[in-house]
Order: sequence, then structure tokens, then C-alpha cells
Amino acid sequence: MMRRRGRALAGLAIGTAAMVALAGCTTTTPEPGESGDSGEATTGGTISIAQTNAVTALTSATPDANLNTNGMVDYLMGNATGPGSMFYVDSEFNVVPDETNATVELVSEDPLVVTYTVDPEAVWSDGTAMSTTDLLLSWAIGSGWFDDATYAEDGTVADGNQYFQLAGSTTGLDTTEFPEIDAEAGTLTLTYGEPYVDWNLVNLIGKPAHVFAEHAGFGSVEELATFLEETPAGDPEAPVEANEQLQALAELWNTGYNITSMPTDESLLVSAGMWIPKDFQADDGGFISFEPNPEWRGENQPSFDELIIRFIGDPNAQITALQNGEVDIIEPQPSADTLAAIEAFGGTLIQGSQLSYDHLDLTMNSEVFSDPAVREAFLLTIPRQQILESIVTPVQPDAEVLNSQMFVTNQPQYADAIASNGYSDFAEPDIERATELLAGATPTVSILYNINNPNRVDAFQLIQASAAEAGFNVEDAGSADWGSLLGSGSYDASIFGWISSGVGYAGLPQIWQTGGGGNYNGYSNAEVDALVDESQTIIGDTARIDEIMIEMDGLTREDFYGLPLFQVPGLVATNGTVDGVVYNGGQTGAIWNTWEWSLVG
Repeated sequence: MMRRRGRALAGLAIGTAAMVALAGCTTTTPEPGESGDSGEATTGGTISIAQTNAVTALTSATPDANLNTNGMVDYLMGNATGPGSMFYVDSEFNVVPDETNATVELVSEDPLVVTYTVDPEAVWSDGTAMSTTDLLLSWAIGSGWFDDATYAEDGTVADGNQYFQLAGSTTGLDTTEFPEIDAEAGTLTLTYGEPYVDWNLVNLIGKPAHVFAEHAGFGSVEELATFLEETPAGDPEAPVEANEQLQALAELWNTGYNITSMPTDESLLVSAGMWIPKDFQADDGGFISFEPNPEWRGENQPSFDELIIRFIGDPNAQITALQNGEVDIIEPQPSADTLAAIEAFGGTLIQGSQLSYDHLDLTMNSEVFSDPAVREAFLLTIPRQQILESIVTPVQPDAEVLNSQMFVTNQPQYADAIASNGYSDFAEPDIERATELLAGATPTVSILYNINNPNRVDAFQLIQASAAEAGFNVEDAGSADWGSLLGSGSYDASIFGWISSGVGYAGLPQIWQTGGGGNYNGYSNAEVDALVDESQTIIGDTARIDEIMIEMDGLTREDFYGLPLFQVPGLVATNGTVDGVVYNGGQTGAIWNTWEWSLVG
């Protein structure tokens, strides 16, 4: 699944993985234990890291919470990603099994049958034993088993009920039969109705079933299991009245983990992973802190007592905090000034390519952009080279404008994609042609972006000035709450970034399919839908998937979907107080290996 950087691309979530699949990245990352720091490692203490985006939820798996920093919380808590779940992704984009709480076994390829087994000693952080009901609940959420909704062309529910909202997609799990469960043996077996490309990334340790049971009014986990087993599957051809108990479960999933202050309900903090939330203050200038899970049984153990993620949008403020020792690690938006300032005080730079790209998306069903000619005209005004030179080339002089929605520049498929997709037609603004297409009209376009991200502010201002030359009136719809506004219909275009976990293909239905959980701009193309469907049933034929993605690339260009802008360079810096920091260009950023971190004495 893809997460938004400030909306991020989501990773090994329930049944999903990410679209972009790099084999690795070129970095100047030190090896573990050689992060450029000196002195002997100590145990205990507090380590702080600064991030650009603020945490808004204790999950990233719902559409309005699909942020990269929320994904970091998922990772630390073992919520369908990270140690404590069934897999995590390392810095080289290898999928690493984690058998602390459960194991996965491929039973058969034809039909596709997979068995999950809960470790008999597995417990949640509150001491509650894990069970097959935890896996069953995750499957019910990720498969859409109980939904009987039909959808309008823009992906909204036209009739019936959609219970659990997903940032990703039900694709894959929606072909499975109701699981075969042996509670005594601790096994849950899935039988797929057709092949599924990302079957090996379906991660069924998510949120705890006992917490959902309590919130929804069930007397016990066993009662919840019986309810899930006895409630009929949804049938879109025969929708029924909404099931109140399913609605109660879905309410906790859809919005119950959204936070604006430290939850007083401690059940929301229950973790399967190495860390538990300890404290939280919202918004830019706030933080979320974690303490070790006292029930954690994993092979890898943290060596320090508290982890703090501070939310600092301004890169200069991040650098000041690093220099003053208020934080030990930062991941700022990179710029030439940022690099120079870090080097000036002797900070340690760790750089690499991110699996992330910034892009401009047009809201296809907005009043102004329902006309393809207006979409084309607006794209013809976008100064992509100027945006690149303002934001990226001072850090990466050889950087190029990105000309693909499916691949980034250092992927081998990129050259074939840009040879045919047509995005290079928008290499430079063509104000004359844009003016001709508008034929005297002066459309108003509102653009949503993150006002706390200086790179997005720069991009907006450059687009606003250039579009005005053709007659567009570009309104500033920037917001600190931009992530929750995506898909709200309150704007005509948006500037944000996707970041991938680096594995899998579930980002294709998430972003590009009609009604996908990350399809925030109402995009719908029957050819693209068919290609996405095909991609999800292919096992082993990566060449065919590449062909599909290249074809989709061209179709999005023909539809004037929007424009890719640039691949985002990555930057981590430390001030010498922490050892073991290793660059990761995927969704988790530097926090992917906190068990290898230690304070330097």
C-alpha cells in the first residue's frame, strides 16, 4: 500500500503492500554500528528524532489517516507492519519474516492456500493472549466480506453498506472464502478464489480483537468470533439494513484511532510490537513518545528507555534542534541550505534516494476539471523544471523532472515508461497553447497542499504564478490539515507525495482503480481498472506487470490526470549522540531499526 508523505504510500498493511518496487537504493549510509558517531554505546536513556509531518492517528490504514508518520506509529506498534507483525521491510527492501507472534505457510499454489499460525505464547502489550480471532478480524476488515455496497462512478457508496474504510484495497482478500479456523491449534487458513500477486505480504496481525470486542459491546473475544462466523457475507445485489454491531466495530476502525491529544482510553495503546505510545501532543511543535512493550518477546530488543518523535515542519528548526541537542536525529526536507547548515556544525549526513515522488493531481470530478480541455490547459502551465531547480537540484545537481506516475528515475523500467507515456510533452510550460485551449475563459482553481512543508509552498507559488499567465485564477487552499482533506471535494487540485514501502503491487488498485482507498481525485478509467485487475492475479511474471504499469502510465497521461514532479531526495542527519542509524528510503524512514540504536556514552 502506498502512503502519502503528508499523505504517504502505505506498506505491509492488512493484505496490502506498495506499488513502487526498487531493488535497493544508492546511499552513503554507514553500516550498523558505524553511523559516524564515536564513543561506547550505553543502555537506557531517551532518543529523539524529528519528522516533518505530525502524527494524527494511531493507524495509517484508513483513508484520512494514511500519513507516513502515522505509518511509523504502525511500524513501532507492530500494526500490520514492523516487528511484532508478520513481516517488516529492511533498508535493502527485503521482506523480513517476523515470527514473534505468528508464522505464515504456503500450503498450495493451485488453488492458492495460505495458513497463519499464532504462537501459543504470543500476547498483546496489555498481557491479553493473541488468538485466531485477531487474525479473523483483520481478514474481515481487509476483505470487505460484510460489505454489500454498490459504488458510483466516483467511488462513493451509491447503495448498501461499506463498513470498514481502507486506505488501500480489498483486492486479493476479496476473493478468499471465509477462513478455516482451528482455534485450539491457533491456525487460520485462507483459500483464494484466484491467484494473488501479493499473497506473501498479507499481514493479519493488526489491531487487537479484544479491544474491538469491548468497544462494540461484545462480552468476550469468543462472542466476537461467533458473531463474525455467523453473520452472513454482504451481497451488493441484495443489500440489507446496516448491521449495528458491524457499524460499532467499523466506527472504532474508521475513526476511533484518530487522535488530537493523548488518549485517555488506554486500550487504544495496545501494541503487538516493540513499542507502546507513552505521551502525545498534536500538530507542528508536538510529539509522540514511546516506551518499550513489557510483554515484547522478540529476538531484537531496544537498548534505550524512551523514543520520541517530534513534529517539526521547518527544516531550519529541525537543524537548530539537532545542534542544540533537543533531538538526536532529524529527517528534514532536503535543500542546499539544509545540507550546508548541518555540515557547518559537524552533523553526520546520511543520504540516499527515497521511494517517494511529489506530484500534482487534478480532481477529475470537480466543476472546473470535469472538462478535459481545461485539465490539459492547466497542465500546460506547470513549470516543472523551475520547480525542480528551486527544490531539488541544489541538493542533487543531476536530478531530472520525473516523467512517470509508475516508476522513479533509478528504476530500470523508467526508461521504457517515459519512451511511450507522453509525460515529456509537458516538459516546459506552453502558455500560448494553454491560452488557446481556454478560449478566453479564466477558470478558478483551488490547490490543496501542506502549508508546513516549505517544498510544497514553493511548488504552489511557482504553479500559481505560471498558471496566471494563461488566465487561471489559482486560489490558495493550503492547510496544515491537508491530509484529512484529501478526497473531501473541497479543492480542485492537490500537491503531495507518495512514498512506498518498496515491495508489492497493492498500490495499483489503491491509487489508480475506481474507488480505490488512495484514489483521492476521483479518477476512473475502465481500461485502467481492467489492467489493475489483471495485475493483481499475476504471480511470478514481473515482465507482464511492468507492461501493465507502462500502459497505465500512458492512459493516465491521455486523461490529463495530473503531473509527476520529481523524485524526492532523502536525508537523515545525526549529531553524534546515537549509534546504529541506517538510512531507509521507504516508508518507515530512519526508525526502521530502533533495536540497533544506542546512545553513545
